[in-house]
Amino acid sequence: MPDVQEPRTIVADLGRYLEDFTVGDVYEHRPGRTITEADNIQFSLLTMNRHPMHCDHAFAEKSEFGKPLVNSGLTLAMVLGMTVDDVSYKSVANLGWKEIKLVAPVFPGDTIYARSKVLDVRESKKRPTQGIVTTYTEGYKADGTVFVTFERASLVPKRGHGVGD
Repeated sequence: MPDVQEPRTIVADLGRYLEDFTVGDVYEHRPGRTITEADNIQFSLLTMNRHPMHCDHAFAEKSEFGKPLVNSGLTLAMVLGMTVDDVSYKSVANLGWKEIKLVAPVFPGDTIYARSKVLDVRESKKRPTQGIVTTYTEGYKADGTVFVTFERASLVPKRGHGVGD
């Protein structure tokens, strides 16, 4: 009769410590997300963005796009959210973004994805148990069209110095 082992409890371990990042690595973030018209309307209302390109089909039909656009604040927030498990789940702080570029429209019904490339990893000069990771992120649609890009700096702990360690 085989030995019966006690059941194990395995806790999900998301994110990375400073030592886990390597310059040049690319993370393909999953899952993707199909943006609905309801997502677009609710986000626009929540953020008090009343621009008719996001909620008025008759108005949007007269534009060069011929239909409503997804609020760019929503697409930026969704792409940023997609990066968290791979890039910043263990972070102490988000230090900021730069060079946010909106390079193509997104429409309700589009499915979006994101990928991030590690640009720089360095130890903090003031915080010996932490470092700064800089990433370049692209949000892209299922057809491959890139619609947003940005650089982000995150303050990341070294192994053994994270909040949950």
